[in-house]
Amino acid sequence: MIEVFPASSRHRADLGWLTSNLSFSFADYYDPKTVSFGPMRVLNDDFVVSGSGFGMHPHRNMEIVSIVLEGELQHQDSTGHTAVTTFGGVQRMTAGTGIIHSEMNPGEDTVNFLQMWFDPEENNLTPSYQTTQYDPSLMKNILLPVVSKNSSTNVSHIHQDLTIYLSDLEAGEVLNYEQAEGRRIFVFIIEGSLWLNEKELLNKRDSARITSTSALQLIAADHTRFMLVDLP
Repeated sequence: MIEVFPASSRHRADLGWLTSNLSFSFADYYDPKTVSFGPMRVLNDDFVVSGSGFGMHPHRNMEIVSIVLEGELQHQDSTGHTAVTTFGGVQRMTAGTGIIHSEMNPGEDTVNFLQMWFDPEENNLTPSYQTTQYDPSLMKNILLPVVSKNSSTNVSHIHQDLTIYLSDLEAGEVLNYEQAEGRRIFVFIIEGSLWLNEKELLNKRDSARITSTSALQLIAADHTRFMLVDLP
């Protein structure tokens, strides 16, 4: 089953310094149909203007991933970590027993990043933070893992049985993805257009939630950059 969510179906919040497009219920926005997808709880497509951001605030028992698409994102937290991430960078934070952090835009241009929250496999973990870099050129016509339970040098570790892939697929190129029966797939289009199993066409910022489908064919209708998340 492939359920498509057009970009226009997302909830849009505009606070002036922040424009956020919400794929799931978040903060004051609640939709009983979009509370979660497996352990995936949040996908916010955030745009933060220069010099602004999310001041210090707390989290508990959540795996939080930020993938920067444009601009600069600065992280600081109560464990002493600080980092500035740009395109090609990923931030992963385990909130666990409790952590306080901020995410600010230190650059001159607006920063656009995807903020994702996932339920951890186990609660009350020791809080931790990690930033990793991947080579964007390696996304060309493949699914490049950038976050996974099975981490490596350029892949952030997450305390959940999932993998986040990024891909830069040239027009007409085809990728085939297979997973074990009973798992879920989430697809989000960053730029371009993508056919799923030659049935569903996703355009820029559309997403799809896929269940009971262990084999997925992805065909680029034009030059497309997208994210695929393999979930339990």
